[in-house]
Amino acid sequence: MATSKRDYYEVLGLSRSANEEEIKKSFRRLAKQYHPDTNKEQGAEAHFVEINEAYEVLSDPQKRAAYDRYGHAGLGNGTGTGFDDIGGFNSINDLFETFFATAGTQRRTGTQRGADLRYDLTITFEEAVFGCQKEIELPRWESCTSCRGTGAQPGTSTTRCSACQGTGEIRRVQQSIFGQFVNVAMCERCRGEGRVITTPCEKCRGQGRVRNIRKVVVNIPAGVDDGINVRVTGEGEVSTRGGTPGNLYVILSVKPHPFFKRQGNDIIYELPISFTQAALGDEVEVQTVDGKTTVLKIPAGTQSNRSFRLKGMGVPVVHSSARGDQHVIVKVVTPTNLTHEQRHLLEEFARIEKEQSEQNDKNILRNLFEKTKDIF
Repeated sequence: MATSKRDYYEVLGLSRSANEEEIKKSFRRLAKQYHPDTNKEQGAEAHFVEINEAYEVLSDPQKRAAYDRYGHAGLGNGTGTGFDDIGGFNSINDLFETFFATAGTQRRTGTQRGADLRYDLTITFEEAVFGCQKEIELPRWESCTSCRGTGAQPGTSTTRCSACQGTGEIRRVQQSIFGQFVNVAMCERCRGEGRVITTPCEKCRGQGRVRNIRKVVVNIPAGVDDGINVRVTGEGEVSTRGGTPGNLYVILSVKPHPFFKRQGNDIIYELPISFTQAALGDEVEVQTVDGKTTVLKIPAGTQSNRSFRLKGMGVPVVHSSARGDQHVIVKVVTPTNLTHEQRHLLEEFARIEKEQSEQNDKNILRNLFEKTKDIF
């Protein structure tokens, strides 16, 4: 009988119509909630394994299609296939492989790759623009230094598995209506390794790995943005008794800047100027993300919200020598607390402006009258 398993959609709290993004979002939330490093409640680790198993199936279009159609029975060996009554085969794949003359193929699992790890890291706006190095402390499974990952006590050695005679496989000859066939399955005693530990390592208790806190240096490239993940190859966890380590994924969160804003590889900077600077023109100093200032010429008659481009002073393109631009958007500030002299000058300016406006109106009427007179 196949082992009863929970519905994978139920495990991730999803409907069967969930899309790829919803599956990924639910997995990340639940994996973070039940990760053994942070959740010490009883059953959390088992639930974490169940969540990973469900995500592995539902995130793969082919596996998901097979699961939607056949349930756990459509996922092959080790997931409750329900094909045990078909000529004694463990999965439908065994059946097809046997029919097409693959009975002699070895299927040992060997060592497995370790788990990937995630680390959330907050950096400043400038660090995201120009890149940096960060040292982080990471709790993880590491290879046991005592047994060097073998799981055997130093000075002892592993022995050949008596169940599979060192092959890592159990081969069973079975009869069917088509003739004699060989069913090949992983040896449960040695888990496909062909050798067993007689004296487990005292330090790791035969697991070949131990929990440790490790300092890892992460190189953040210039030009990264909020939400980007940086992969550090081989800095994940090791699997039991050797195998390739997983990877570390550092998820970046960038702090907002007091006055710089980012749009792609461009930087937006709002520059307040006075009414007289906009009307008469001026030369002003502008702050750049490089920490330096540059002189910007404001032409006479500049309107509020006009944009000026500082070429090549934006954010570097990741893994490139190119850079975006800095866009300076001027904002004309209306004066508030005027002195008596300032008010008098502005009132005089307003009087002259009004006279000019009235004179322009008269000129327009005169021109209109002359044109009408010519018509008639």
